[in-house]
Amino acid sequence: MTSVLGIVLLALVLSGPTVAFVPIGGGASTHVSITGTALLEKVTETCRAVVEAAGHEFKPTGSSPEELVQACLGPTATGEVSGAKFHSALQEIFIQHGLVDRDFANSAPHHFNSETFLEGRGLIMEGMTAIKANIHRENFQAARETLGRVLHTLQDFYSHSNWVELGYTEPYIALIRPDLPLENLADVDTATCRDCASGTCPNPILPNILQEKKLTSGYMGIFSADKPKGKCSHGGAADLTSMVVPRGGISKDERRSDNVALHNAAVNAATAASLQLLEDIRLAAGDNDFLRMMGIARSSVVCFVIDTTGSMSDDIDAARDVVYEIIDSKKGTQDEPSEYILVTFNDPEFGPMIRTTDADEMKIEISKLTVNGGGDLPEMCLSGLQLALTGAPASSYIYVFTDATAKDIDLKDTIDALIRSTKSTVSFFITDISTRRRRSLSAASFDDYKDLALVSGGQAIHVSKKQLPEATDVILDTSTSALVTVLQRARNPGKQETFPFTLDESLKNITIYITGTSITFTLTNPAGVSQSHSEASGKLGTIQTVGNLRRIRLNADKLTGTWQININSNQPYTLKVTGQSTITFIYDFVESFKGSHPGYAILSGRPQAGQPATLMLSVMGRKGPSSMTIGDVGLVIVSGPEAVRNGTITDMGNGDILVTVDEVPEGEFVVILKGTDKESNSTFQRQSTTQMSVSKVKIQALVDSSVEPGETFNVSFSVMTPGSGGQYLISARNNRDFPMSYPNSLGLTTGQYTNATLTITPPANTPTGTDITLTLEAKSSSGVDSNYAVLRLSVITKITDFIQPLCEVISVLADDCPQDVSQCKPFQWELSANLTDGNGTGIVRISLRQGGGILTYTSLSSPIIQANYNASCCSQIVEFIAVDKVGNVGKCYHSIVRSACPPALTLSLPLWLCLLVNASVLRT
Repeated sequence: MTSVLGIVLLALVLSGPTVAFVPIGGGASTHVSITGTALLEKVTETCRAVVEAAGHEFKPTGSSPEELVQACLGPTATGEVSGAKFHSALQEIFIQHGLVDRDFANSAPHHFNSETFLEGRGLIMEGMTAIKANIHRENFQAARETLGRVLHTLQDFYSHSNWVELGYTEPYIALIRPDLPLENLADVDTATCRDCASGTCPNPILPNILQEKKLTSGYMGIFSADKPKGKCSHGGAADLTSMVVPRGGISKDERRSDNVALHNAAVNAATAASLQLLEDIRLAAGDNDFLRMMGIARSSVVCFVIDTTGSMSDDIDAARDVVYEIIDSKKGTQDEPSEYILVTFNDPEFGPMIRTTDADEMKIEISKLTVNGGGDLPEMCLSGLQLALTGAPASSYIYVFTDATAKDIDLKDTIDALIRSTKSTVSFFITDISTRRRRSLSAASFDDYKDLALVSGGQAIHVSKKQLPEATDVILDTSTSALVTVLQRARNPGKQETFPFTLDESLKNITIYITGTSITFTLTNPAGVSQSHSEASGKLGTIQTVGNLRRIRLNADKLTGTWQININSNQPYTLKVTGQSTITFIYDFVESFKGSHPGYAILSGRPQAGQPATLMLSVMGRKGPSSMTIGDVGLVIVSGPEAVRNGTITDMGNGDILVTVDEVPEGEFVVILKGTDKESNSTFQRQSTTQMSVSKVKIQALVDSSVEPGETFNVSFSVMTPGSGGQYLISARNNRDFPMSYPNSLGLTTGQYTNATLTITPPANTPTGTDITLTLEAKSSSGVDSNYAVLRLSVITKITDFIQPLCEVISVLADDCPQDVSQCKPFQWELSANLTDGNGTGIVRISLRQGGGILTYTSLSSPIIQANYNASCCSQIVEFIAVDKVGNVGKCYHSIVRSACPPALTLSLPLWLCLLVNASVLRT
């Protein structure tokens, strides 16, 4: 299956039921189209259930992701909603397909090649266990990454085995149910294929294999042509075994003229199997957490990192006030934060991270903050920030309150890598206190905070304690849904310069931020109307000055078109223009890879210096990608001349574009996008916030399995430079402070990879589902050049409980229900059932899935849980589920429908079949 990163949301525009692995003469991504189809169907189904359970009608205004998210988050919420988080979640899942093909091309179990059925199922089950544990601990990114790998392996079963040749059309449930045996597997000595000299025989499986329903898969040899005698091959030019008798192959990856029917059958089975796996995860996680994993959430996440040393009392009061205002003013709107995060630090303590979706809980937590310690400088600011960056969702807005420099300045490179990796925006609110005793630490200064803020696209706001409450208006501005950046620039040293920017019709709540000292400026709209820095309230907007911050809020009746702002200062300054709009984009730097299944994979770290840079972008509009025309995409230096290095655009369809920039700027750059919004026929401009730069060193690391508590885990990594070789310093950090060992330096030879291993050992008492964010860095001995890789590992306790909870219906009292359903309203029925988990981990959650009645149950700690269901006779079906501690799901189903057969069929069908619908069953 070819993997082309970025053909996302293909299922949204599929006009019919036909889905192709690779169409004749085409190059569509099999895994992406199958995964996209299944994810969108399951997300839509889950959204419908959540919205209807809340008493609303689920009615998307169109088929775009933005409209789906709007309908899912609630029809009563007002304001803009962005589909960016949903797009990003989909991309994180999709890109794993390419990584599996690149990093595990020669691993038979990852693709169900070479009859490795038990091993392949083992990978699926290990992954499903990790996904459920990660969701339980709200480690959604780790869950998504594992989900992509698991879906790849699961889907390959149907393309690489003879499942569909055997006539099966439904998924093989045993692949996601380890309590069920894998049956009738062909052993290694059983011949399975006949010779196919042409390599394109419609079905080379031996007749006896088909007759006996023996399960086999093709052998694949990238480096060797060896295979057991008589065995099928995978097939294709990259498979060396396909030239050994029996020649040919049984792969259904591509749709060819000789295998159309089998190819389509494999697609349908793989899609159904993906839906089956997603449903199991949804039931184990619950609807709300499943949607959170899929990025169905309001854009804004409010994350505070607060210094709690003795002099910070006023700062804490200001932070508390702004949190209260956010919660109270934005409740019930699309701007209501989807999540609240709080991290505290002083010296030597920092953390823990408090994370909640409950606004009232956040109020309680921040109200409990008190100051303690301090008296000298600096503090553990970057340690607290590291907790926030590794715990908050990607692209979060993080606000740091402190009046001290960083004691842990050695973490600066790690923080820099985490900012670039997560694309999170960090703003610092600095209230310098000269009365606190400053410990000598020349390496740390407030300029470090300014550096990190600039890299992230945030601001370093320096104010007095008294001014701080005014400065926190920035938090109110940015803790909103659908926030976009129009322009971002910095100058150091300062100089007079005019900055043009384009405002389009969709933009609302436009705000301009300037940080610096001794600044004058003039803002001019497209009609030539101007307003200077000295006019606090003018024709174009209102200007607020507090500390080193100028905040300009444009009037609501702004003109669309090209604006400009002329800034004059001989001191360093930054400029940022933001607004609210559903027109936005997400992007990643990618690199192509070759092999049996070529494709693209996300770059880990900075792009390579001296090489063209390739980006994959997904562009989102108010009505989906069809409502926009993409103009230019390029890279522009934030702190240098305005010259934009535009790229060559390849339209991948559905709003996804591949951009190649031949000349990458030297220095810190951002991505800039220009286009036209067809809805308003206005030109728009958008810019990424996180800065990036190139490097002459490359570091790659590989992680595919989970880490067990108490066990040492090996992480293989490789470092290479096309430049001058020599010694490169290696450093590594993890957010849990788990013990690690790795070489402190590596000797590199120009153009050659040097391999090394890092070991990490989580304590034996580490809770299952804990995520580890590991940051690796390679730096030249001169310190001039460096690069990084950020990895996410999951700590998962080995699972021995694979048995689903059981349901036994004890009694059903439905005799009062009339046969005529139109007379049902005055009557009730009830059901009693016992739920048990045998010798398993124990039931932790019971929930109603179907039925309009009331479900009650006894204590979950009891070995036998009694469930009671009462409902109107008008609600004739009940289904509830029981989930155990490790995510096994059991279902209890009952119907009081009197007859399942139309009158014309009752004479031709046996009575037991007609009455089957009345049975109480535990569905699998």
